[in-house]
Amino acid sequence: MIKYALVCDAAHEFESWFASSGSYDQQVKRGFVNCPYCQSPKVTKAVMAPNIARTDKSGNERAMKDRDAAPPEPSNDTGAPVVAPQQLALLDERQQALREMIRELHEKIVASSDDVGEAFPEEARKMHDGETPTRSIRGKASFEEARALLEDGIPVLPIPDLPEERN
Repeated sequence: MIKYALVCDAAHEFESWFASSGSYDQQVKRGFVNCPYCQSPKVTKAVMAPNIARTDKSGNERAMKDRDAAPPEPSNDTGAPVVAPQQLALLDERQQALREMIRELHEKIVASSDDVGEAFPEEARKMHDGETPTRSIRGKASFEEARALLEDGIPVLPIPDLPEERN
């Protein structure tokens, strides 16, 4: 595993773990890496200082440091330390509250509208033209289809997926 310091095009800084450098490159290329603050997919690696162990300490200095150090961590068969899982707070309270409000709004929209799926552009046009009764609908449309609807005076509003729906 490798941890990268990342930055989006809006200058939000954050960190993320990847299986390898190639895994990071592949996920960014496919648009799977998004900024947790603004959801921008335009993410790059930030400048990082490597963590390099020093080897120039004298034996006496090391012995004193080892004496004062905590007892060694238990290890598994490979000798790697066994680390207990810890909760990691990626979002502060304000960001968590904002996500909760977005989640509630998303749930209300889903509960009060009909999912027409890929037929969204056609259904929206039929309602606008008076061919079918007006009702709240949701579904999928390409960018070009949504732009054409707006240009024809048909009001549409994109509803992005919740962040946890992408994972």
